[in-house]
Amino acid sequence: MNLAESVKPGGARTKVVIYTTDVLGERMAGPGIRALRFAQQLSPVAEVRLVAHVTADLRSDDFLIEVANGERLLEHLRWADVAIVQSPIFTMMPEVLDIDVIVVSDLYDPFLLEQLQQGLYIESTDQDLGAAWTVGAVNDMLRYSDYFICASEKQRDMWIGQLSSMGRLNPQTYRSDPSLRNLIDIVPFGVDGDAPQRTGTGIRGAVEGIGQDDKILLWGGGIYDWFDPLTLIRAVAALSERHADIRLFFLATQHANPAHATMRIATDSIALADELGVLGRHVFFNEVWVPHADRANYFLDADLGVSTHLDHLETSFSFRTRLLDYIWAGLPIVNSAGDAFEAAIVERGLGAVVAPGDQAGLEASIERLLYDESAATDARAQVQAFAPELHWESAARALVAFCVAPYHAADAERIIGARQAARDAAEAAAEAAAALERENDAALQLSLQQRAQTEAELRERVRTLEASTSWRVTAPLRAMTRRRGAKRP
Repeated sequence: MNLAESVKPGGARTKVVIYTTDVLGERMAGPGIRALRFAQQLSPVAEVRLVAHVTADLRSDDFLIEVANGERLLEHLRWADVAIVQSPIFTMMPEVLDIDVIVVSDLYDPFLLEQLQQGLYIESTDQDLGAAWTVGAVNDMLRYSDYFICASEKQRDMWIGQLSSMGRLNPQTYRSDPSLRNLIDIVPFGVDGDAPQRTGTGIRGAVEGIGQDDKILLWGGGIYDWFDPLTLIRAVAALSERHADIRLFFLATQHANPAHATMRIATDSIALADELGVLGRHVFFNEVWVPHADRANYFLDADLGVSTHLDHLETSFSFRTRLLDYIWAGLPIVNSAGDAFEAAIVERGLGAVVAPGDQAGLEASIERLLYDESAATDARAQVQAFAPELHWESAARALVAFCVAPYHAADAERIIGARQAARDAAEAAAEAAAALERENDAALQLSLQQRAQTEAELRERVRTLEASTSWRVTAPLRAMTRRRGAKRP
């Protein structure tokens, strides 16, 4: 049965708030796009409000979109039956602990692993503090939420381990569903159902140095510290010696969210391309993030989608959303091994998988899929056949089903107890801080009073001295002493 048909006309519809800390606007990164697609999939079956922390320039006839923080955000959450959050909202806003709303935590982005990987390139004394905050914030999400979604089975295994450490694998949740699907399920990133349509220029004819007949590799997103663009640039530089028409185009060096600084690996990539003599000749960098509505123009100009990364933990649990845009655009894919897409690329013949850091293997795979027309045609056909399986309607099915008939977690009493304990601890901490402040204020007030009393006593002693007979008798002697002192060199 279509889930939309399960909501009877005139029946009560679930009230859902989707909250993202990412930008909702013309230029959006993965988290913002995901939140928007959730709202679009849920609006036929629920009353939806899409709320952003920083920017919300989008408009929709089907649901409310706005920026909300502080009390306004709390108003949305009090209104809602279900809140879908991508961020550690319990840590950011402890007041949420007091609201009776069913919380769905979206764990598709393993941001602790990204933070640790990025920390390898940052010289900072605050990394331990930052990592500790993130661990605590994620633990709060796991401790207090009712339902969880993530992007892959491998991610789910990781999160089940962490849920176990938080006491969420217990007789109540296991008895409710031994598969734990009613506690944590898979909602991958999806592919747009509408085929890409050209709306203007993209790469060809718009970027100086790239011709209409050149072979274009597209790096379809930002350049972040958990990627390996350097091996790719070296491979393209080597290939350019026998293929003068090869071009590598990086879609963006800046993040869609202006709060995110350009990462070091982006700067290193530009420097390497310049050092190898291919910058502006075979390797090109688009600085500004491409508007979401215009991205089809760039993907339709490409011959091959590429994504390379190193062998590290973030790779193992990542879900590269740019690969979904390659699939949406029908592009063959060259990807480093080790992430969630490796099996699909190999088993479905979507392109090629190369060992991380393997420049020779990368060169061979790129060359085959760019210059062997039979291999490229086969891969394109397989990508086009695979795409419908990833459409958002299918990808979001578990979330839509939950929101149609939402429920608190089977161990809700534990959650209520944990929330109450957190509130009690927060109140105790606040009272302790207030008591300390009162003590400090009292000590300061006493010190000021004592100082004022001492000053008053000294002034009285001086007044008494100056009024005495001895002070008046010795006045000429003091005046003589002052004159002698003034004459000394």
